[in-house]
Amino acid sequence: MNRFSAPLSLRPASHAAPFRTAMVLAAGLGKRMRPLTATRPKPLVEVAGQPLIDHVLDRLRAAGIHRVVVNVHHFADAMEAHLRYKAADLDVLISDERRMLMETGGGMVQAEALIGDDTFLVANSDNLWIDGPVDAIGLLSERWDEERMDALMLVVPLARANCHGGPGDFHMDALGRLTRRRSGRVAPFVFSGVQVVSRRLLADAPAGPFSTNILWDRAIAAGRAYGVVHQGLWFDVGTPPAIGRTEALLAEA
Repeated sequence: MNRFSAPLSLRPASHAAPFRTAMVLAAGLGKRMRPLTATRPKPLVEVAGQPLIDHVLDRLRAAGIHRVVVNVHHFADAMEAHLRYKAADLDVLISDERRMLMETGGGMVQAEALIGDDTFLVANSDNLWIDGPVDAIGLLSERWDEERMDALMLVVPLARANCHGGPGDFHMDALGRLTRRRSGRVAPFVFSGVQVVSRRLLADAPAGPFSTNILWDRAIAAGRAYGVVHQGLWFDVGTPPAIGRTEALLAEA
């Protein structure tokens, strides 16, 4: 048996989520993961014994979230076939981007009607996280404040951002409000790829493909973008070398 064949640090969430639907962003081209993504979508690249997207789905199950919207583009047929087999216990809805890749922000806008809810979870399919003393989705659920927030991001201290080579994304004040890293400087927190979003974040969004950064910048300017620090492990599995490093760190842990 593969030593990673069992789910890693998986347990039920400690807080009832204020949302019932998650969107998993799985439509990207995975250019940094080439040559592995020449034959498969990046979410189906295996890390620690299972495809990246299955790690995300396991954590959604543990949080009691069974309604999942997944956007598809690159090797879309393979993604849909995998979900039919591996996520048969979930209510999976496909946001089809075969004709045009909508990027992260445009992907959420296109899927908005499928999501249907005023508040929902969004998770990238190419980051792997392991829960610590407090599970990540439970922590987001506990900290979410519908009145004050349009987005609540799970962030990781730059020093604990395994396999991540960037200079950080955000600063965070004592209340959890986020501001951007200044150009040419280092910021102490990295976005983990997991966030809670209000439908307000998508209001008056641009048409066509665009990055979520446009929506975040608007929420930051309004003081409505917040962060909460992940208490467990996190890995940026963006390139083939990162797979081996991630698996070695997990084995040590």
